[in-house]
Amino acid sequence: MAHRDGIVKAKTRRSKRFLQSREPKLIEGQKSSMIIRGGNCSETVSQALKDVYALKKPNAVLYKRKNMVRPFDDSTALEFFSKKSDCSLFLFGSHNKKRPNNLIFGRMFDFHVLDMFELGIERFVSLRDVKMDTCPEGTKPMLVFSGELFETDREHQRLRNLLTDFFCGPRVSAVRLAGLEHVLHFTALEGRIYMRSYKVLLKKSGCRTPRIQLQDMGPSFDFIMRRSHMASDDLYRTAHKQPRGAKPKKKKNISHDAFGTRLGRLHMQKQDLDKLQTRKMKGLRKRRGEKTTTETPAAKAPRTDE
Repeated sequence: MAHRDGIVKAKTRRSKRFLQSREPKLIEGQKSSMIIRGGNCSETVSQALKDVYALKKPNAVLYKRKNMVRPFDDSTALEFFSKKSDCSLFLFGSHNKKRPNNLIFGRMFDFHVLDMFELGIERFVSLRDVKMDTCPEGTKPMLVFSGELFETDREHQRLRNLLTDFFCGPRVSAVRLAGLEHVLHFTALEGRIYMRSYKVLLKKSGCRTPRIQLQDMGPSFDFIMRRSHMASDDLYRTAHKQPRGAKPKKKKNISHDAFGTRLGRLHMQKQDLDKLQTRKMKGLRKRRGEKTTTETPAAKAPRTDE
């Protein structure tokens, strides 16, 4: 690849394909996440990063080396990693005396930090501690958010949006019942956020609909909110803009009723029913000599004997 006037030009077919894959698309693909270890990292944080990476695979990149990064002071390194690995979501783990067992969830827009939330781990149960069957790799989880703070507080609303973006999984058009195997439950209560992970078990119920049972799969977190960095309202709206081609076109004269039935309205010109061609049947054919107009027969004179 050659650099000239700030424009990157490909010299080989391989580099051309690489640059085409990085170009903006009308419909973007699955978002990837980068999971980064900080300069100082405790055993709890290291295992937490590995467990989140296990939930996010294969759409995640795990950085095993330590990186001296302070996202809230200088996010240049994160933006460099984002551009290098083509990841728009990140999870950064660190540990120090002032903020022990620290996790930072964040996302990018145009390779610049959009939102960041710093959560401290107060309690952690790992996947290896539960020792239960896990879901297959790449399973799309069902997300459940409980608590009034997710509805009323602006900071928690933005955090809910970020967690949905981070854990939503691949976009699918349809899901079979047996594919609903994983549940992630987030609860906001008394200044803390509780994250629980369950595996869905389908048990026999004696009827067509199975009985649902949740089994604790791990990992489980008890978080406390620490610092946050939220984008301005203008930048946030800009990040949510969609191109015209991505928006579905509204179809005229089509509506749906309360039961979801699709209804259509047709506009036609006024028809002349006299010239309407009906179905040709033997019984409706005209015979030879048959008058087209029926005449009433004259009344017969009464018969007399004279």
